[in-house]
Amino acid sequence: MSVETVTQDVVEEAVQLKPKDFKGKVDPDWCPGCGDFGVLSCLQKACVELGLRPHEVLTVSGIGCSSNFPGYFNAYGMHTLHGRSLAVATGAQMANHELTVVVTGGDGDGYGIGGNHFTHTARRNVDLTYLVMDNQIYGLTTGQLSPTSELGMKTKTSPHGSIELPINPIANAITAGATWVARGYTGNIKQLISLMKAGIEHKGFALLDVFSPCVTFNKVNTYQFFRPRVQPLEDIDHDSSDWKAGIEKAMVWGEEIHTGLFFETNARPTLGEQEPVLDEGGPLGFRELGLSKEETERIVSRMM
Repeated sequence: MSVETVTQDVVEEAVQLKPKDFKGKVDPDWCPGCGDFGVLSCLQKACVELGLRPHEVLTVSGIGCSSNFPGYFNAYGMHTLHGRSLAVATGAQMANHELTVVVTGGDGDGYGIGGNHFTHTARRNVDLTYLVMDNQIYGLTTGQLSPTSELGMKTKTSPHGSIELPINPIANAITAGATWVARGYTGNIKQLISLMKAGIEHKGFALLDVFSPCVTFNKVNTYQFFRPRVQPLEDIDHDSSDWKAGIEKAMVWGEEIHTGLFFETNARPTLGEQEPVLDEGGPLGFRELGLSKEETERIVSRMM
């Protein structure tokens, strides 16, 4: 290790970052009272408490209200296509597995058009954290049914009430092979920060589904709806190593709705750990291509 590297490490350790250091250059344009504000604030605090630096973090998003997230968060960021954030994030994580990769999106983006990527990213156990701001409505397009909207819910696209059974992202993630599955609520900041930290530190695919009420278009699943119903799993006897118990708790919905860690296992290797190309030589993104300058310029020119 060089003197320059040691000096840089000492300086970074001496500088204590604050949540505002993760504040992006663009202010959020979410509606006043939107739950997404809480998710943004909690992630900023979680990164500080974990000792992360902006250049060590990548946020990737799809399309939707919550998917504007990378612009509001000071780190590497990429705003991708609708439902395709996990595919892009997988590529980024494999190219530089030293990055802390956090994917942000909503229930429509992640569980609807992105549902296939959700299933296979969990199955592959890609080492990233997926924060889904679940408001149970399509907010950006002003109030249509989403994959998690309740049966009977009346919206612009279901004036007589929804006849579609909502998906259960917690149960889906566990059965798909996710190795860390939890649910948070923006009305419980302390728990949400703790879950974010645990999800980021987990080695493997971590899903954190967050109840993030849409105060403008969802008049059913409001803060008033969740407040008396939310029951943290840490307050009851729950074994998070038991996937069957996790699914059973996830299926509870009504007068009681559970939040917290449903399931966790460290028994499965990540996709990166199983990829022999990554065994030695450091991140792919920093390796020599094995091409001359002329060959590289020729390839790039053909792509332009």
